[in-house]
Amino acid sequence: MQVTSLLSQQEPKHKHDHDHDHDHDHEHAEGCSSCGHDHEHTPVRLWQTLIGLVFVINAFVVDWLFEQGHTVASYSAAIGAIILGYPIIMTSVKDLRRGILSINELVSIAVLAAFASGDYKTAGIVAFFMLTGEIIESRTAEGARNSIESLIKLTPTKARRIKGNSEEEVAAKELAIGDVIRIRPGDNVAADGVIVNGQGSFNQATITGESLPVDKKPGDEVFAGTQNLTGVLEIRVSRAGQDTTLGKVRELILAAEKTKLPIMRIIDQYMGFYTPLVLVIGALVWAFTKDLNRVISVLVVSCPCAFILATPTAMVAALSAAARLGILIKNVGDIELAAKINAFVFDKTGTLTTGKLAVSRLAPIGETTPAELLRLAATAEKYSNHPTAKALANLASEAGVPLTEPQNFAETAGRGIKADVDGKTIIVGRAQWLKDNGVKEDFLKAVDLNETEGFSLLFIAREGKCIGWVGLQDQTRTEAREALAELKLNGVRRIAMVSGDRQPVAARVAGEIGCEEVVGDCLPQNKVEFVRAMKLKGYRVAVIGDGVNDAPALAAGDIGIAMGAAGSEVAIHSATIALMNNDLRRLPFLVKLSRSTRAVINQNFMFGVVFIIGGLSAAAFGYLNPIVAAIMHNAGSLIVIFNSARLVRKGEELEHYQPVTVEPTGPTGSPKQGTAQLTPKLA
Repeated sequence: MQVTSLLSQQEPKHKHDHDHDHDHDHEHAEGCSSCGHDHEHTPVRLWQTLIGLVFVINAFVVDWLFEQGHTVASYSAAIGAIILGYPIIMTSVKDLRRGILSINELVSIAVLAAFASGDYKTAGIVAFFMLTGEIIESRTAEGARNSIESLIKLTPTKARRIKGNSEEEVAAKELAIGDVIRIRPGDNVAADGVIVNGQGSFNQATITGESLPVDKKPGDEVFAGTQNLTGVLEIRVSRAGQDTTLGKVRELILAAEKTKLPIMRIIDQYMGFYTPLVLVIGALVWAFTKDLNRVISVLVVSCPCAFILATPTAMVAALSAAARLGILIKNVGDIELAAKINAFVFDKTGTLTTGKLAVSRLAPIGETTPAELLRLAATAEKYSNHPTAKALANLASEAGVPLTEPQNFAETAGRGIKADVDGKTIIVGRAQWLKDNGVKEDFLKAVDLNETEGFSLLFIAREGKCIGWVGLQDQTRTEAREALAELKLNGVRRIAMVSGDRQPVAARVAGEIGCEEVVGDCLPQNKVEFVRAMKLKGYRVAVIGDGVNDAPALAAGDIGIAMGAAGSEVAIHSATIALMNNDLRRLPFLVKLSRSTRAVINQNFMFGVVFIIGGLSAAAFGYLNPIVAAIMHNAGSLIVIFNSARLVRKGEELEHYQPVTVEPTGPTGSPKQGTAQLTPKLA
């Protein structure tokens, strides 16, 4: 009896203030103009349905136990039929007042016909089963709505704001940009912000779909709704209220629910003709058979719930599976379109690569060990903000190499640094920087890397003698090769990488990840032209970029997918699909989910068509009585709902959830003594 976009069917009657401590005790709307039928929803109450059922069952019991109890049984059945039929009749009246003829009228006519003929038991049983179907569909929709509303509850209503040396508890709605709040272990973050003090491990599954916790340190961004597992931190608010990433995520999911697949729009277009057609069929059955039971069965079994639920239920399940893994789909039409994508165009920097320099080679000269070379270089660069200094510091931290305090630190922008480590002068920088500082030997002959392929070289000298060099590069994502190979296995015919970087650099990255087609030295306009040329050859193209400098190319593709959209408003709005994290394995999953969704919709659609045609035929020829027709109607709806629900579990293999134990922490958030910490060692 419902045709809805399942989530949008229960819009609030009054728009509450979202900042009102997140109270969501909304009254259900009496009508919903956005539903597929564009009709009123039956106001079902479970207690009302049960009371009506008791009266109908009582009629059967009285008839069975007492031979002379026909009058009592009739009155009991009539009362039950009125209680059960009233919500259906009133909904139909409201539809007609609005000038709408919907399938509610089919059920109403069936119930009234049975009642008028004196068959109160049939009228009551038919109304009961139709209301039961309504309850099941409403509860299914309510569960889907609750899963989205739970996003709101993840943001705490209170926050600990720091004022001077004191801490005050304030409502989260009062937070403003620039406020500093304190987050303790186990707390949910009240607003987006940047860590200014402390370290911690965060569960970001609600935003990025990553099941494993992410370690954060000063300078890192945190998102509202994520949970702090360890450490006490101070965070400076950068976005609050509905402007947070969590708020944007919720808006996108709800916006997607209001969009429709092409097949849904076709159904809506012809639904207005369906009810008159069924009424004509019912009139013909009556004209040829004079059997009111057949007419009632025709009206009941023709309610096309299974047929109409085919698409919305699959869509809701697919959106839920995608959102769980941090894939936000703005328009459900893209779910269908993704199944047809046969070409992928990737940006390089920040998409197939991390976009951050990382040490790829430690090359000591002479008797210097790799660990010693790293220690001297990272210590000397300790106070530099250059990306190479950060890369050295990260590697030293991962490898467990202890750093000391450099003395007489001096940095020349764009050239290198000079500092004293262990009482000896250390020089780190480009080759020319070492030569300018008196290093005479020919240390370049030890280099076996080509800088034109994207390597940055740092040379390290101690007391005027070169002791080694470090090769750094923008590293490819570890899962990139696996993701591209899986796309090919899923039937993607063409995968290309277009980059603004130099051709040798792009070619090296393409070779590492197994991408056969690569174009370098591309300006943004060149990328757009490349995508358009590919589309002219008949390809359905998905463009994947970081959403910042790739906006024109993202818009040029059939589908634009923004990587790492968490916290990036530009990325969220510049693409049709946003990946909240940087896991490229989400792409083949998206293709598989799209194809599975299309298959499920087709299965549901065909089942609904066969069910209605078969049911109408059986009812017209007298093989179905009204009660069996009502039972079949509910069974058909349930089969469609359960078939669609299979999609919810898609992608579970990507989660690999591992429970995290919250460590006891001291006041600064550092683990207490005795806590084992595993760190990689440098060979």
